Amino acid sequence: MADIADIATELMERRMESAMATCRIPDTTAANDECEECGGEIPVARRKAAPWATTCIECQQIIEEKRRHVR
Repeated sequence: MADIADIATELMERRMESAMATCRIPDTTAANDECEECGGEIPVARRKAAPWATTCIECQQIIEEKRRHVR
């Protein structure tokens, strides 16, 4: 007989599977090659490694540095 923890774990797994099934990963071949911050090109290697990236590496580093200073 399953206890409450087992039931909760199963429910979480089902919800996660459902969320993953509906999640769409951006196409790396799409025209998402322009950085939202500086307008420069996002290198192909970065787009392949992180297809969700909307900024170039340099701009992302600046954004992360600003976040560190805000905390």
